Amino acid sequence: MSENIAISKFVHIKANTVFVNGEAMVKADEQLPFGDFAKQIYKEKNLNYSKFFKMDSLSKLAFLGASFLFEEVIPHPNTAIILSNNASSLDTDRKHQAAIEDAENYFPSPAVFVYTLPNIAIGEISIKYGLQSENAFFIFDTFNAAFLSQYTTGLMAQEKSEQVVCGWVEVDGEDYEAFMYLVNKEDGWNHDKNELEKLYKLLD
Repeated sequence: MSENIAISKFVHIKANTVFVNGEAMVKADEQLPFGDFAKQIYKEKNLNYSKFFKMDSLSKLAFLGASFLFEEVIPHPNTAIILSNNASSLDTDRKHQAAIEDAENYFPSPAVFVYTLPNIAIGEISIKYGLQSENAFFIFDTFNAAFLSQYTTGLMAQEKSEQVVCGWVEVDGEDYEAFMYLVNKEDGWNHDKNELEKLYKLLD
């Protein structure tokens, strides 16, 4: 079955620009804060998910990436989500830490604390699109094309998933990067380590 698996679509989000299959689809002023850029995309795409405004930046970034992958597509409920990054939820962890480190102004926010696990980003995507398959969030030093290729191929070869959303989603303050792609049984780019590394670095 693995020989029929391909990457049917891929998305980069970086420097306030969204690229779909390597083509710039949305572009904003690079000085615009990520939160405002994310809100702009949400409104333009009419995503209709009110919890978006409560999400942390990591979840917003992953959520927006998925919205472009699923544009004009009805996702199969048995769609797995396998994401990765270097810093887990560190960006949100810092905000939570800042809220509790001052004993005199101790005010931990449940709205922040709930996002101190990176897999919450996966949960938001799953809720929005009604996905009920395997999911995992892995931490690597750098984008690990070999692992993601092998893991995803295994899920589909074992018929645990009909398709898989994969990728790298990293946020550190105003520095952010997303590379997400959809793997299924359609025609597309080869789903292997070399092709993944090439697509990931396409915009460098």
